[in-house]
Amino acid sequence: MTTDLRPSFEMAKEFARRRKRVLELVNEIPGIICLKPDGAFYIFPDVSFYFGKKDGEIIISNASDFCMYLLNKAHVSSVMGDAFGEPKCVRFSFANSMEKIEEGWKRIKEALAKLK
Repeated sequence: MTTDLRPSFEMAKEFARRRKRVLELVNEIPGIICLKPDGAFYIFPDVSFYFGKKDGEIIISNASDFCMYLLNKAHVSSVMGDAFGEPKCVRFSFANSMEKIEEGWKRIKEALAKLK
């Protein structure tokens, strides 16, 4: 009995396409440094450029503040890098539709543009 691996190969191709697009989108945002992940379904950029920046009364002091800011202002969920041993980084998944990925990164870009 042989196993049909085509669905797995197709999904791997789709995740490669999503990764490529997410990297393009994140590279449009000033200050974020992001390496290309090899085989993951998430990116793990350094967002420390935004530490110390403010949006009104909100101050981004660390990755936790950064994640909460994006959750509250852009309605995008992320995970602070402290959970993975990298306090300057944040984890963003791209295990979603391309449409939702595009919309999420549009909202992230808009929210981060408000930080001064």
